Amino acid sequence: MRDRHAWFGNGVLVLFLLAQACDGALTYVGIRRYGLDIEANPIVAWYIAALGVGTAMIATKTLAALCAATLHMWSRHRTIGVLTILYVAVAVWPWARLLSQ
Repeated sequence: MRDRHAWFGNGVLVLFLLAQACDGALTYVGIRRYGLDIEANPIVAWYIAALGVGTAMIATKTLAALCAATLHMWSRHRTIGVLTILYVAVAVWPWARLLSQ
């Protein structure tokens, strides 16, 4: 049972990190293509305006990864799984659709 739990926990963490990487890359491309006004998250938009798109994406995605790592250490794997699904649904998928047009 412990091995299965570890596989699940490690798997959802990896998927979360992949979703964050995809979101960061797609956001970078989207901002470059459409400008800062396309970013829907006002906190991320502020970071982009203050730091530049590349630095802001690295900073925000690093923070997300650290938060996920903390949840992983506390065995909050279902929470990480829900957050992964949420990120794919409201960030990765919309960017991918917009940028594929």
